[in-house]
Amino acid sequence: MSSIVNHKGGGPLAPLIDTHIHLDSYPEDIGLAIAADLANSEVQSVISVSMNLPSCKRNLELARLYNGGIRPAFGYHPEQPLPSATEIQELLQWMEVHSEEMVAVGEVGLPYYTRLEAATRGEAWDDQPYVELLETFIAFAAKHKKPVILHAVYEDAEMACDLLERYSHPLAHFHWFKGAEKTLQRMAEQGYYISFTPDIVYEEEIRRIALGYPEHLVMSETDGPWPFEGPFTGQTTHPRMTSSVASAWAELRGIPLLQARKQLYDNAARLYGI
Repeated sequence: MSSIVNHKGGGPLAPLIDTHIHLDSYPEDIGLAIAADLANSEVQSVISVSMNLPSCKRNLELARLYNGGIRPAFGYHPEQPLPSATEIQELLQWMEVHSEEMVAVGEVGLPYYTRLEAATRGEAWDDQPYVELLETFIAFAAKHKKPVILHAVYEDAEMACDLLERYSHPLAHFHWFKGAEKTLQRMAEQGYYISFTPDIVYEEEIRRIALGYPEHLVMSETDGPWPFEGPFTGQTTHPRMTSSVASAWAELRGIPLLQARKQLYDNAARLYGI
């Protein structure tokens, strides 16, 4: 692990890792500029998650272009229409061929927000096909001993935990998690990781979670290009914002920034083999 000295006390600060970003979803010129600027932003690496097969292919291209700085995860984001059986098979076959180049399976999960929108419109909804697709991805991750990056919030996290436990797969990362205390306790007992976005600076629900979740199971992320509010209003989301995540988490937990950054780095490095 390389160190960065810019702490007011003069000690070495651990570099930053953005464990969840959609780098391929930025306008191309902005995405490339962010990738090229990582080293100047104290960011050692990012985990760039995928939306679908074209997204997977683009993230692989970026990873090859910026060797080591960008680590790709392959999957199918659940907050979109279900892929056809043919599309699922094509994606899984492609992932199999490129399994050695992917750092994780993701982003995968369950469509919490899409389901809410359907309910608001009075539409019927069937979760089962999404559950079956998530199980397929978790089985793939277990087979290849890869972490699985999960979009599974509130009650959906319980189903994700059921599937992870069914496959005895402990390498799970619940990104930008929101949910009940009992769900958080279950996740912690199983050793599942969660990550905080820049809204840890101003969002009370996230700050509450950050106060209680075990220190050895937390990481930083941005979920860029998703925009943030508070002090980040109007800014393009950049991996360097994980510095603000680390500072806010350190303050919440009452630990030195030096220790906080090292903990967040070590946790990500442990899960993702960085």
